[in-house]
This record gives sequence, C-alpha cells and structure tokens, in this order.
Amino acid sequence: MAPTHAVVLGGGLAGMLAASVLVRHVDEVTVVERDKLPDGPGPRSGVPQARHAHLLMSGGARAIESVLPGTLDALFAAGAHRIGVPNDLVSLSAQGWVPRFPEMQFIVSCSRGLLDWVVRGQALRDDRISVLTGTEPVSLLGDRHAVTGVLVEDRISRSQVSLEADLVVDATGRGSKLPAWLVGFGLPEVHSESVDSGLAYATRIFQAPDPAASGFPIVNVQANPRDPFPGCTATLLPIEDGKWLVTLSGTRGGEPTTDEAEFVSFARSVRNPVVGELIASAEPLSPVYGSHSTANRRMFFERLKSWPSGLLALGDSVATYNPVYGHGMSIAAQSALALDAGLSAGHGAQRIQREIGKVVDGAWAMATNQDILYPGAVGKPLPLAGRVLQRYVDRLVRTATTEAAVTRAFLDAFTLSAPMANLVSPKMIWATLRGPRSAAPEPTLTADERDRVTG
Repeated sequence: MAPTHAVVLGGGLAGMLAASVLVRHVDEVTVVERDKLPDGPGPRSGVPQARHAHLLMSGGARAIESVLPGTLDALFAAGAHRIGVPNDLVSLSAQGWVPRFPEMQFIVSCSRGLLDWVVRGQALRDDRISVLTGTEPVSLLGDRHAVTGVLVEDRISRSQVSLEADLVVDATGRGSKLPAWLVGFGLPEVHSESVDSGLAYATRIFQAPDPAASGFPIVNVQANPRDPFPGCTATLLPIEDGKWLVTLSGTRGGEPTTDEAEFVSFARSVRNPVVGELIASAEPLSPVYGSHSTANRRMFFERLKSWPSGLLALGDSVATYNPVYGHGMSIAAQSALALDAGLSAGHGAQRIQREIGKVVDGAWAMATNQDILYPGAVGKPLPLAGRVLQRYVDRLVRTATTEAAVTRAFLDAFTLSAPMANLVSPKMIWATLRGPRSAAPEPTLTADERDRVTG
C-alpha cells in the first residue's frame, strides 16, 4: 500500500493540533506555513491578536492535553500560570462581581507566543510532521468532487510545487482563501455571517511588583452590553517571567488609544478602576499595541450540500470570535478532537466538517448574542427567540453572582468544559427564575492581594 500523506495549511495553534491528530491516521503530514516560525516564544505576524490577552479555557486545555499529552506540564514549566476559576478570578461580569467560590474550572494564562511555541515544540517531536515555512498555498488540486492536494509557492523565490495529498486541512485562519477556492470549483458561495461590535484593543506589558509576581489572580472588568454607551473593559493577566499583560478594550466611540500617557487613565475609567489602580505604579515593559481585528465571523461550510472529499477546515478558517470571550483557541483544540473522532470512525469529509460546525455552535451563539447588543454593532439583529434567550442568560449570570450551583453551571459552559445546553436544564431554569437570593458581593480583590501590589 502506498504511503498516505496529509497537508495542513497553516502552522499556528489550530494547524499544529490538526497535524498532531492527522499523524495518527496517515503516514506523513506536511504543514505549509507562510511565516518564518520564531525560534522562541515570540509573536508572529500571522497571528493578528498575538500581542493581546489570550485565555486557554479548561475545556480547551483538556483537549490540547488529549491531542498532545504532556503539553500542560510543559506550559507550566515554561512559566504559564494555572488560574483556578473562580477562586483565583477577580471579575466584574455584566451582571456583577463573580464570587470567589472554591475552584470549579481553570484557565491557563500566558502570552500567545509562549503557548504557540510550546504546542509547536510538542507537535514537532514527531518526525513524521514536517513544516514548509515561508510558503503559501496558491490553489487546491482536484475538483468539486475530490481534493487531491495543493499548489504552494515559496514567498521569496516564487517557485511553485504541487503537494499531492490524501487529505488537505485548511487552518490558515481569518485570511483563508477556501471560500473562493470552492467557488472556483463551481460550488455555491459559502453562507457567512458577521457580527462586529466595533471593539478595539490596546495592550501593554508591565513588570509585576515582586510580591505579586506569582500567585496573583486574573483581574477582569467587563462591560455591560445593555448600557447605552460604549462598552469598555480592562483585563490583567499574569503571564510568564513575572509580568502582567494588560489589555484594554472599547466598542465604537469608546476605543482605547495607543497613547502611553493615557493607558492607566483609561483603565481607571471602566466600570471599576481596579485594574488601573493595580498598574498605576507598575513598570511598563512594552509600547502600547493596538488592534481592531475583533469581529465575529463564521463560514458555514457545513451547509454546502456538496463537499469535496479530501478537504476539511477548522480553527479561525471556520469561525473567529471577539477575543474578549477567550474561546478561539479552545474551539480550535476541540475541533481537532472532532477531526480525530471522525477519522477514527471512518467518516467522510462532509460529515466531519458538520461535526466541526457543531463544536463551533455554542461559542458562536454566546459571542454574537452579546456583541449585537452594543451600541452601533453591525450584524443581523437577534430574532425574538434569541432575545428571550439573552434575557434568560442575563438573569442566569446575575444569579451566578451569589448562587454556587449556578456559578458552576455557568463556568462549566463558559470554559467550554460542558455543553451550553446545560444552562437550560430544568434545574438551571428553576434556579435562574428564582434568581439571586442575596446581595451580590463587593469587589473581590483581597486586602492581601492589594498590599502585595501597593506595599
């Protein structure tokens, strides 16, 4: 039997996880990556959000560990923080402060560069996976019935080569050319949807004060999308090497500036000034980096009635989310598990693509149902059923500010550790309708935590 070969387009997180899954099912995997991959944990141009806040939710962390055992230990050894949720989370949600109950889930907090570097290193320990860097795909080989490979081009020499493949996986992200390639094959245009809150980001890295360089919580002040003014947020993440990564954001009319002199004042100006107070005397280590690449966008590949065999897409090629929800990386990891399950069961490409679509559904609904509420948001308005569900979720989140059972259900869903459908179980509906039975807590940063920062 001839050796089997798969090609993965894109060498980011989604691509490396896809390659690590594929190598269980084929003899060789080639990853095609347009950038030169960094030798260490630094950002790269192919990840537009690389310098900003990234959260790996426990549901995504478990998926990565399933694909690449030992990755979490490698991340923590390299300086990533394991943040218990909600015990190590100081968070003002849209509906109030999240109580710091004993741990229910966890978040991995580090720079995106470190995460990509560790995952890439874990994946490339398998010598059956090779990487073509500085190379980009030009077109698919095959036709509307079957994809048989991909034509790629060296970005410097412009020489082209055809890579024959039994399976091609598109993980090229937001800039994916797959919809156009499918139209070129004579297939209908892929249905797409977009919801854009107009959010802009500004991020700066600080040196944490020595007493707060380890064991410090994530501090997050969220916006309430129902407020009749721009939604502004501030998030402080402990990352590797005793640093804090602080990301500020604001929707249309409330965008944060990249002016270094105004960074702290903006952080103080959101719904609660706690992040601004924590960084007021911290030493800045970087410029302020801005970004507007925050729209939710989804390609509904699974709705095409005809789909070529030998072709799949996952990660940001399928759906991108407003980064404020922290779901993109975890959905990519869980999509890789869906890919593995589908190949193990002998399913065809179309069925596997539909399963990947199901993985996307919950996080997509959570992000877009919130973002469409912001003033000036661009996208399809929520239907009546969606508006009713959103009111229910508002009340559920408010109830979660005091009731531990509801907090657990919400965090299980938000960290992608349990299906979103669990939020509408009879038990949760009853608890939500009953509502919070006591007053919501005050800001949850402890006196000791403040003292470690202010002295």
